Amino acid sequence: MTALDLTGLEAGPAQVWGGIRLVPLLRAEPVAGLRLTREAYGHPEGAEVRLAGRARYTSYIPHGFVADWSGEGPGAAYGTTLGDGVPDRMPLHRMAKRRPGDRLRFLPLHLALEGYLALHFGGPSVAWEEWSRTALRDGLSPRVESAYLGADVPQLADALRVFEILPGQCGVLVYAADALGAAFAVPHPDDYRALHATLLQDLFGELIHQYALYGRPVTEFTARLDDRHIRSLGDLRAAARGQERAWREAHDTVLAAELHATPYTFSRVHRMGGFALWRFLPPFQRGGAGRHIGETITDHQGRVAYLKTFRLSENQVRRGHLLRNLAAHDWHLGRCAEALGATPEELTRRIRRAGLSGLLRNPR
Repeated sequence: MTALDLTGLEAGPAQVWGGIRLVPLLRAEPVAGLRLTREAYGHPEGAEVRLAGRARYTSYIPHGFVADWSGEGPGAAYGTTLGDGVPDRMPLHRMAKRRPGDRLRFLPLHLALEGYLALHFGGPSVAWEEWSRTALRDGLSPRVESAYLGADVPQLADALRVFEILPGQCGVLVYAADALGAAFAVPHPDDYRALHATLLQDLFGELIHQYALYGRPVTEFTARLDDRHIRSLGDLRAAARGQERAWREAHDTVLAAELHATPYTFSRVHRMGGFALWRFLPPFQRGGAGRHIGETITDHQGRVAYLKTFRLSENQVRRGHLLRNLAAHDWHLGRCAEALGATPEELTRRIRRAGLSGLLRNPR
């Protein structure tokens, strides 16, 4: 699997609030055999996730999602706390944990973020002279990235509060100044209604926060009908549907093009009956379109039933680009620089500008 198969999800007419554009994602039929519910935690201000060995992933974790493929329907578990609940200790979680029956609890967006943070986390695999002893011994630990809470993205809370949830809506694309900030999709319209407000507890990238704060209001979607050819309600209905198709085609080929066309690298996290939970990373091409990391649940045909994405900043893409290329050339600065069309000195400067100077023997 190298691409997101969004078959069954169609973009509805956009709704605009200032610089925020929300594009509803509609399903003609819900995804059969899968439901999604929310599980709230008692200490959302911070929590830890157990990783391999003694490693820990620490982040803001407000809630988990529970995927249910038992056929028994959703059963919400609000207010649940994992861990000992002691206020001065962070609760311990797992990224994905099987529940009794055909249920799986996972941490939305954190599957994707942990995948990005773990990108070549071990650091240099060969002890070339350019790398520091700390990098060779500890790799990229600690690896830190920042994000904004959805409630802190200007105008997003008002947009989610006032916009209409459409019949058949199973998701939404969030734009700030017409830059795609996040995609969210679920299997069933009832799931979306229950989870709509959780977008305010999601994490958003630096670029989206800046665009929402400083960007100008975007233009609204308006239908323009030629009344010279409208003689009946049937003609009016056909003209309106034609406008909807035109908007959908323009949206998919322009605004959401990177989501549809980017080749991703997928890593399967868990099998769930006829479904599978994956996380994915973009190709990290400088100046390219792919800037979203994310996670998805797909059916047996590879079609998206659940989706959540996070837009990386340019600096985060640059770090991924450098780490991928360094690892591909056995962390040899000379060979990597040659492949990138640069000199070792230029590559060293890039590493420093990307915030990875701690890897170098002489970090200054």
